[in-house]
Amino acid sequence: MRSLLVIRVEPTIAASSDAIPLTPERLLGANGYHVQVTDSEKEALKLAAEAEASILHLSLADVEYWVRCLGKGKVNTPLIWWCAPDTASSSVESCEVETSLDGILTPSMIGPEIHWTLHFAAKRYMERKQWEQERKQLQSRLEDRKWIDMAKAILCDLKQISESEAYDLLRKRAMDERKRMVDVATAIVKAHQLLQS
Repeated sequence: MRSLLVIRVEPTIAASSDAIPLTPERLLGANGYHVQVTDSEKEALKLAAEAEASILHLSLADVEYWVRCLGKGKVNTPLIWWCAPDTASSSVESCEVETSLDGILTPSMIGPEIHWTLHFAAKRYMERKQWEQERKQLQSRLEDRKWIDMAKAILCDLKQISESEAYDLLRKRAMDERKRMVDVATAIVKAHQLLQS
């Protein structure tokens, strides 16, 4: 992982006038990473498509907004929060966020720690995406099952048959019409609802 994007909305304020704050781009750049920084949504979407990870140098309250923004652009990179004194102090009230972060970077990290954090963040991101896909598939199957169960109940009631006979009838009809069983079931339920109203 060599190309990173840093999203920062507010400029970092130094603790004292002569101290230069350690920013993610300075730390990562010093450790051999190519870093691009932006505070623009449009530019972030463009740059994130080419980056291998997005570093969010923001308060946790702002993280959710930027995650939604990146999600709209179908940006698929690990999301890593820069936990420094400025972002940590501005996040005290919002330590519970509704979004999943894949890792955390801090200014005190050294090269190997940064490398392993980015490595594990990439792995966590892949697992998170797989879980999201599996969740969508399970939800779809549950929705299909709901339509099939409703259609079976309608067929049982109208034809005075058992559930297994209703299921066989649905399956046969789906094969005869070369349709998915859930499509046949949905058509039966919607036709029944229309006749009932």
